[in-house]
Amino acid sequence: MTPTATAGQDPRTRRSTRAAIVLGVVCGLVAAWLLLVPMRGALDDERAFRAAVACGADGARDGDCLWTVTARIERVEVDRGRRSHSYWLYLREADGTSSRTRLNDSPPAGAGQRVEVTYWRDRIRYVDFPTERRPTTADPRDDHRVYTAWALGIGLYGLGILAVVTWWSRRPRTTPRAHSWQLGWPLLGAFALAGLGVVAALSTDGPGEAFLTVAAGLPVITALSWAGVRLAARRERGDDTVDVIPSVPDRERVVLGEILGEVPYARGGGHLVAGPGLLASTPDPTGGFRRREAPPTLTPLRVRPPYHTDPALPEYGGRALVLECDDNGTQVLIVTHRKDMPWILGALDHTAARP
Repeated sequence: MTPTATAGQDPRTRRSTRAAIVLGVVCGLVAAWLLLVPMRGALDDERAFRAAVACGADGARDGDCLWTVTARIERVEVDRGRRSHSYWLYLREADGTSSRTRLNDSPPAGAGQRVEVTYWRDRIRYVDFPTERRPTTADPRDDHRVYTAWALGIGLYGLGILAVVTWWSRRPRTTPRAHSWQLGWPLLGAFALAGLGVVAALSTDGPGEAFLTVAAGLPVITALSWAGVRLAARRERGDDTVDVIPSVPDRERVVLGEILGEVPYARGGGHLVAGPGLLASTPDPTGGFRRREAPPTLTPLRVRPPYHTDPALPEYGGRALVLECDDNGTQVLIVTHRKDMPWILGALDHTAARP
């Protein structure tokens, strides 16, 4: 009575595969755009800023030159974000011009303090306090790291998804389980590869070093994922019956669950009533009406994990179990949360004992 099918014979698996392929392609396109447009622009701005020199003595501010003016801090305002704070400096420059700029950290000076601010392309890029120089949030140096991190994170995740889908679709399934660690380990590896890309982008000096770091970590992540697949395949091979000790309900209990099969009491609406001598499906969360009672001929056979060949089943956060039953030669499946399965088994045992 155990259904078996390959991934190519399962429509839901085919739909999931197509969705994963689309996701992987979209991730790749987004990553390519991030690398080719904003990251390249950020690198160009950084190079131009590092190469900039002070403006001429004539005071002309054309081009990419740097000009510095004296200013007085009028006030400091805290911009409170969700995870971090930034600080707005409101300034009055020597010629009376009002301006403001933002710092990531608390400034080492307050209202009334005189400072020097340096402009580049009409924006304040750093502030010279009496004790130190602080870059503003408009400083273009290292801006490329954020774009590189997003590109590597999204792109490597998409590449990992495509690799996993290709591998999974070209090999025969060794387990019918819907949630198998034979697939979970490669997906975990895709997440790890994406995480490595983000860390590499934020901790290295440039995109080239970040790519080299990812290339060095790729064989390690692949080997660990493959070892996990082999371990999962060995553990999931053979009988996958789940041992559940029946517990006869001392009263009627309404739990989440469904009965599936070509029987009149199937598809009752998402809830099951388990009680002494009673198992029924119902759409009522209180179990008070529209009950469809299971007959004494319903015989439990075994409890197992959900299969990818099962009809559409509720997953209950990945904690679902399936009870295979027989009703005069008709296969019946009962799905419920793992913690409620003992009540279902106890109710069926008690139901079968009814005269």
